[in-house]
Amino acid sequence: MERRRVVVTGMGTVNALAHDIENTWQAIKAGKSGIAPISLFDTTDFACTVAGEVKNFDPSLWMDKKEARKLARFSQFAMAAAAQALEDSGLDKGCGDPERVGVILGNGIGGYEVTEEGVRNLAERGPKGVAPMTIPKLISNEGPANVAIKYGFYGPCYCVVTACASATDAIGAALNSIRIGQSDVVVTGGMEAAITPFGIAGFLRLTALSTKYNDTPTAASRPFDRDRDGFVMGEGAGILVLEELEHALKRGAPIYAEVAGYGISCDAFHLTSPDATGEGPARSMRLALQDAGMEPSQIDYLNAHGTSTPTNDPLETMAIKKAFGDHAYKMPISSTKSMTAHMIGGAGGMEAILSILAMKNGFIPPTINLENPDEACDLDYVPNTGRKAELKAVMSDNLGFGGHNGTVIFRKYEE
Repeated sequence: MERRRVVVTGMGTVNALAHDIENTWQAIKAGKSGIAPISLFDTTDFACTVAGEVKNFDPSLWMDKKEARKLARFSQFAMAAAAQALEDSGLDKGCGDPERVGVILGNGIGGYEVTEEGVRNLAERGPKGVAPMTIPKLISNEGPANVAIKYGFYGPCYCVVTACASATDAIGAALNSIRIGQSDVVVTGGMEAAITPFGIAGFLRLTALSTKYNDTPTAASRPFDRDRDGFVMGEGAGILVLEELEHALKRGAPIYAEVAGYGISCDAFHLTSPDATGEGPARSMRLALQDAGMEPSQIDYLNAHGTSTPTNDPLETMAIKKAFGDHAYKMPISSTKSMTAHMIGGAGGMEAILSILAMKNGFIPPTINLENPDEACDLDYVPNTGRKAELKAVMSDNLGFGGHNGTVIFRKYEE
């Protein structure tokens, strides 16, 4: 059976920089940081007091207030970004056969703020103090479920949970669903909202978060810099509409890019630490290239996982060298987490969008705060200032706790 081609026809986002695609891209081009002091809760007793919050978010712009009250924050983000993506694609007005439209989203953690409120109410008031909608609000699958319910999409609908690789793996699952003829259209990407006392405390106990830059929040996320000390928690959603090529052409849909390849692997090594050889992420990248039928030299830009942790950045650098060989030293690489912060389960969706926009606009985003490169991170990370470049094919990779590795490749659409 001939494999069906898949293209991107819509995109939407809410994140720490902006609540739409255009303003997000302008902030990325300018090298702006969305990281600021945490305002969602009192951080008096916390060693980390900064994050990439979605600021001034008004869910009523995308859903009625009654509907919003039934949703956890991560689901609200998914609904907002999905509404944008569907409008962008033109599918908000009708999708053809709704039984052939799916929703496959990634999420790492679910509704932490709902869980925390429920536990407090249980402790203070007993079982009857727990709100009836607690479980339907907090579980991860309610993100895609709510999108499907709102738009009447009856195709595959589920949530991929592979920690920080969740959204990338969701995009890969959506790609394959369309390729094999299971779906014609899939709303995909990811969402997260874990900037809560429990979320921040949990990652602090793992010594994973930055604690050195509380007084200078915009400097806190500094991938590949020797002075980095941990990642910065972000939140938001990055949602894409993937569509079978002929389905898109028949309705005259805008085509941003073709989804060329997907690779997935597991370190099978440790719950939180990656395999020090870098072989797991390298394998994922090689598999994505193989799936796309491309050579390493054909990738013009890589949007790296680039978390700004002492462990990730040199290991990812090693993995890129293993996967790309000599081309690793010629290929521009950047971490947009330096600006958006780390959106956990939503990271891959956001970074897929930024990779596509880089190709569409001929501009490589910078890695900001890269002032003193780590000696073990010796590739071209586009430090501090973005640059113009013609890009025909781009890659985005993400790594997650548990050893999950996901990689996607996008290329310019050609008939």
